[in-house]
Amino acid sequence: MTRHVDVLIIGAGLSGIGMACHLTKENTGRSYAILERRSAIGGTWDLFRYPGIRSDSDMYTFGFGFRPWNGTKVLADGPNIRQYISDTADEYGVTQHIHFGRKVTTASWSSASNTWTVTALDEQTGAVETFTSNFLVGCTGYYDYDNGYRPEFPGEADFGGLIVHPQHWPEDLDYRGKRVVVIGSGATAITLIPAMSGDAEHVTMLQRSPTYITALPADDPVAVGMKLARVPAKLAYQIGRNRNIALQRASFQLSRTNPAAARKLFLAGVRMQLGGKIDMRHFTPTYNPWDQRLCVVPNGDLFRVLRNGKASIVTDRIETFTETGIRLASGEELPADIVISATGLRMQMLGGATLEVDGEPVITRDRVVYKGAMLNGVPNAVMVLGYTNASWTLKADLAAEYFCRVLNHMRAKGYTRMEAIAEESDRSTESVMGSALTSGYIQRGDAIMPRQGTRGPWQVVNNYFRDRKMLRKGPIDDGILTFTHAASVAPVDPPLEASRTA
Repeated sequence: MTRHVDVLIIGAGLSGIGMACHLTKENTGRSYAILERRSAIGGTWDLFRYPGIRSDSDMYTFGFGFRPWNGTKVLADGPNIRQYISDTADEYGVTQHIHFGRKVTTASWSSASNTWTVTALDEQTGAVETFTSNFLVGCTGYYDYDNGYRPEFPGEADFGGLIVHPQHWPEDLDYRGKRVVVIGSGATAITLIPAMSGDAEHVTMLQRSPTYITALPADDPVAVGMKLARVPAKLAYQIGRNRNIALQRASFQLSRTNPAAARKLFLAGVRMQLGGKIDMRHFTPTYNPWDQRLCVVPNGDLFRVLRNGKASIVTDRIETFTETGIRLASGEELPADIVISATGLRMQMLGGATLEVDGEPVITRDRVVYKGAMLNGVPNAVMVLGYTNASWTLKADLAAEYFCRVLNHMRAKGYTRMEAIAEESDRSTESVMGSALTSGYIQRGDAIMPRQGTRGPWQVVNNYFRDRKMLRKGPIDDGILTFTHAASVAPVDPPLEASRTA
């Protein structure tokens, strides 16, 4: 049986749950369903289970704009974020619309019927299911959930210990009293090291090159103050959110316009945290601030375990693994019982599903993104991609609000089809991720990510204030996003029941 809804959402993480809530909140009057491959809500926050996992954006901006995050922690841990997403889904009646355990394999648009046809594999039973919809929304992010980025290390077959990637953390991994080497210098590595140092014999952070790291209070003093003053939760959240958006944007702008001053500020903060006990060369990057994403540590926890000797940091290159550890290019050997390869992520679009329009495969790299939310030439579809230089959720919220505006506009005008039409001159060679960030996963993702445009709404500038104006207030009928009254074929089968299936 083919089941039909107005809007079919792929993914039940932050983006998918937020999109579903907005469909209700903005009174679109559209039926919807969510296809989620995992068995629980949360997306990335259900996938990653390594010790200490936490947000790398402050919770005032990482939380949904329409539902306050009531905690005072600047960075929240994975379980609490997962619970927040799940509670939001329950509060807005979204959970009952989710079909868990469904891996989407193909999504195909037909101009003849004006519908999307999506096939999904029930990974528990092996059954293939078909869903149709008038609109398709991709909320899968851009990570490959099956495979993290894991380079092959020379000599690793000789290593007598365990090599673990954080994306596939074994539930029974016992690192008590063990010597642990964490390879990497990004957000995952700086989270793992203080989290593991309490039980491990010693943890070593092995990096090829340093990253900009800044320490923030674990608890937001302003949030604590407003809570003590009994400021209403919604008002406190909005005040804190606006403040943090402005501060983050100012920090990014300073880094772009005066990188020397920003660099001086960041390094001064690290120097104060280290207290002269650790060589600053391990924290002095060769690139400018925000050429790669800035890493944040609450209460300086990473610096604390480095100062007290529970952990150490080494900047060097791997020559080879040995039976008992890692030999470095300098000749130094790092003894290890467990090696954690915090080497990054692989990227893919739409959870790896095949995308087609009228029987022709859509190569995402060949498409241009309109208003950071739609691919040119792909009708009735939205793809949610968050910010690379700020909280993911800020952009996800705006994209959802904009989609609801478009839906309500189409209903008011009697339109049934929308499509962003790009001219050849609108397409640039630059990825939608931009050229400003040089992180490894962004460079690797260039092969699949859509392209930047050369003008106006085709350009992705990762600026919340610009996007807020454009997506909330900008004209919908702008001559680029086109609308038609194409006839819609009614589904043969009854509407998809709003029931939760496992």
